[in-house]
Amino acid sequence: MSKQEKEGFVEQHALDQIPMNQRKNWLSIALIWAGAMISVTSLMVGGALVSGLTLGKAIGAGVVGYLIIMAFMVFQGMQGADLGRPTVVNAESSFGKQGAGLVISFVLGVSVMGWFAVQTSVAGAAFSGFIAEMGGSFPLWLSSLIWGTVMLVTAIVGIKALAYLNYIAVPALIILAVVGTSVAFKQFGVEGLSVVQPANPFPFFNGVAIAVGGFAVGGVIAADYSRYAKDRKGSMLSSMVGVLPLGIILIASGAVMAVVAGTYDITEVISSLGFPVLGFIILILATWTTNAVNAYSGGLAITSMFKLDSSKRAIATAVAGGIGTILAVLGFITHFISFLTVLTAGITPIAGVMIADYWIRNKGKAENWAPTEGINWVGIIAWLLGTFTGLFLKWGSSAINAIVVSAVCFLVLSLVTDKKGKLADANS
Repeated sequence: MSKQEKEGFVEQHALDQIPMNQRKNWLSIALIWAGAMISVTSLMVGGALVSGLTLGKAIGAGVVGYLIIMAFMVFQGMQGADLGRPTVVNAESSFGKQGAGLVISFVLGVSVMGWFAVQTSVAGAAFSGFIAEMGGSFPLWLSSLIWGTVMLVTAIVGIKALAYLNYIAVPALIILAVVGTSVAFKQFGVEGLSVVQPANPFPFFNGVAIAVGGFAVGGVIAADYSRYAKDRKGSMLSSMVGVLPLGIILIASGAVMAVVAGTYDITEVISSLGFPVLGFIILILATWTTNAVNAYSGGLAITSMFKLDSSKRAIATAVAGGIGTILAVLGFITHFISFLTVLTAGITPIAGVMIADYWIRNKGKAENWAPTEGINWVGIIAWLLGTFTGLFLKWGSSAINAIVVSAVCFLVLSLVTDKKGKLADANS
């Protein structure tokens, strides 16, 4: 299913509660998640892991990372199934009606603009590589600028043909990953691949943070899709079946191919497989369809964050894509690993706050959930403390640290404010 179709699937009811008679079978939701996993990004994350870890440890970091994602994604998803509403509404209890929109929109906006820059850089590098294979030369910065503009225009105009490009790009990307992995094993064998040492080693838990960053947003906004699940079990199954196997497989595939190429630059990895022209075309198609959605989502985030009229959505989309394109031209992709690490630190605490609020404070009961008016500063402060912990505490897993600290801070601060409220009521 294309990303455009996925949006339609969700936007049919916008922020409304999904009636039980319109809930879906868990498998249909799992297929949506599976479609989201099949992307250039998943392969790039695998490549990034082997830049600092041996192949075995890289795959291990990917497994641990996705298990962490599952740990908070399952709870986020089950809350969505309970309430039948999207993440931004579910967060209104934890962050307040205004606060939820600001936090979710800000995080989504920053992440999708960053991903737009990354995907634009990949498309630009692929196009420059394609021209080089044809015997020509084309500057990378100009290629990124042109492709960023093309992707942005198609996102604003909404060319329907992009939906059909997914039917070509997704299967082609799967074939590319399978063939690339097979070539790697034939050339090196399992033993040969396992003994290759990384050029710039980093700690195992840094690798875990990179893996989590690759799908942190998806885990936090799980309710956007799981609200269509019939029950908690359906929500859990859709996440575990749709995300976990493919996420690990694609990370492993990207890692194996990067070991052979000696770099995690996806364009160089594809070029090393022996069919660069076809590979570059597939990369361009895959990043193009993904980036149209990134720009669209970025526009929605800006529109929501600044409370713009819906008629300004095209302008907001242009701003989001424009920022992403400028970042691509400036070489944002060279900071890819740092970007993933920051995403892990900033996004996972949102889940920590929401899980503490719904599953501990409200005992996981839908009838106990209620939106908070204005901004709930307890949630905002807890999220910020979790983010700082994830960024600066150099011990263990940054994702787990951020989630635990944000959850504990939310519960403690809520307890303090609740007591103050009761004292104020008693004295009035």
